[in-house]
Amino acid sequence: MKILKVAALSAVFAAQFAFAQFKQTPLPYAYNALEGNIDAQTMEIHYSKHAAAYVANLNKAIAGTPQEKQTLFEIMSNASKLPAAVRNNAGGHYNHELFWTVLTPEKNTQPSAKLAKAINDAFGSMDAFKEKMSKAGADRFGSGWAWLSVDKNGKLFVSSTPNQDNPLMDVVEQKGTPIFGIDVWEHAYYLKYQNKRADYLTAIWNVTNWKEISRRYEEAISRK
Repeated sequence: MKILKVAALSAVFAAQFAFAQFKQTPLPYAYNALEGNIDAQTMEIHYSKHAAAYVANLNKAIAGTPQEKQTLFEIMSNASKLPAAVRNNAGGHYNHELFWTVLTPEKNTQPSAKLAKAINDAFGSMDAFKEKMSKAGADRFGSGWAWLSVDKNGKLFVSSTPNQDNPLMDVVEQKGTPIFGIDVWEHAYYLKYQNKRADYLTAIWNVTNWKEISRRYEEAISRK
């Protein structure tokens, strides 16, 4: 049932971006489902306050503008030309909608054979990938995200972005299709981990939804 809920959320996640007004999709698990790694209070505040504010502020920022009739992907692809309120809130909405789906209470999910091979080809091993991804999050000064993405040639790469930017935007050095993102804004971890971001980044691997990341990977390479 949990797998079906995540799949349904992913479908809504994709479909809603063809329309404005934008809105949040429901979490595919309870606020306390990731306890031990991400606490219930953090999840509730993160989803119902921070992420909700990005949606409300995005709709407010695009009201009466050409972006009101654009998809979220169209908005992000022209982020450099848009007001900060549109760029920041569009990114915040997209990033969080992806983030919820790549976490799961299901234990010991594994990447598909195709994704596992791609990770080994790109980084040498799963452990080397995790180290690189965690380092990208740990080294991000201030607020931002660490990403695993697919580039235009179908190859995986790790990057990090400040604030609510992401690899789909025209403001990044290396563009790509994100398949996994880790939020390293303090609101994602501070209640439980305080200033120990590295501990939060270690814990993320206990709740990583490899089934969803694999699905996103195979969808991304099918379009190359």
